[in-house]
Amino acid sequence: MSNSLQVAKVLNNNVIIANHPQHDEVVVIGKGIGFNRKSNDFVPLELVEKMFILKNQQEQEQYKQLVRQVDEKLIEVIGEVIMYISKKTQTELNEHIHIALTDHLAFALKRAEQDIAIHNPFLYETKEIYPVEFELAEYAIDLIRRKMGVDLGDDEIGFVALHINSAMTNRHISEVRGQAELIADLVCIVEQELDVVIQRNSLDYSRLLTHLRFAIERIRRGERVGEIHKLEGLLKQEYPTLYEVAKKLTQVMEQRLKKTVYPAEVSYLTMHLHRVAHTNV
Repeated sequence: MSNSLQVAKVLNNNVIIANHPQHDEVVVIGKGIGFNRKSNDFVPLELVEKMFILKNQQEQEQYKQLVRQVDEKLIEVIGEVIMYISKKTQTELNEHIHIALTDHLAFALKRAEQDIAIHNPFLYETKEIYPVEFELAEYAIDLIRRKMGVDLGDDEIGFVALHINSAMTNRHISEVRGQAELIADLVCIVEQELDVVIQRNSLDYSRLLTHLRFAIERIRRGERVGEIHKLEGLLKQEYPTLYEVAKKLTQVMEQRLKKTVYPAEVSYLTMHLHRVAHTNV
C-alpha cells in the first residue's frame, strides 16, 4: 500500500515506529497516529505530520525509551517547533534535535514542576551571537507556555537557542555551548583587565561579541588574517596595556580551541579594545 505505512511499534498516541520501503524503520509523528493501532496495522500517509530517520540504531533506541517517559503533549509541541524552525530557516536540521530537544525540555519541565530554577550565565552572549536561533527559541518557549501552561522563562530560551544552532550547523551541542562560554569568559577578562563594566545592552558590547565571534570562527577554520607589521609595532608602543590584554585573549582562545592563533589577531583585537576602553572610562 503505497499511500500508507505499516506500524512496527506504537510509542504513544502521537508517535509510532513504522516500516518504510527505502529506510527500514522510521519515526513518524502525527496527531492521534498511534491511537488504537497495533503492530502490522497500516497508517494512511495523510496522518503523517513529520517523519524522520534515525539512522543510528543507538539513537533510535534512545528516542524510543525517551518518548515513553515524556508527556505526549510535549512530543506534539516539539514536533510543531521543529517544523516551524525548518520552515523559517529553510534548513535541513540534524535529526538528533528530536532526541536532544525532547530530553532537554522534558527535564526543564520537571525542574519547573519542582520549582527548581537554573540560571543561564551565557544568556546575553547567546542572544547576541545567535539572534535568529534566539528568536526561534522564543517561539518554542512561548508555544510550551500556551499549549502546556508552563512558563520556562528567559534562561531556558538561551539553552534552547544553542540546541537549535547545533541542529542547524551540525555541530555537537557541547561545541556550541563551549563557544558561548568562551566568549563570556573573554568578555570577563576584558572587564577585569581594563577595570570597566561593559553594559550588556550597549553597542560596544554587541561589537565586541561580534568581533570575538568572528575571530573564533577564523581560528577554528585556520584562516590567516593579513599581517599588519607596521601597525603592530605602533599599537604595541602606543597602547601597551591593551596590546597585552589582546595577547592574553588570544592565548585563552588558542588554549581552549586547541588551534594556532596568528599574530595579526592580537593587533585587530587591540584596536577593538581601544574603542571599548575609550567609551567605557
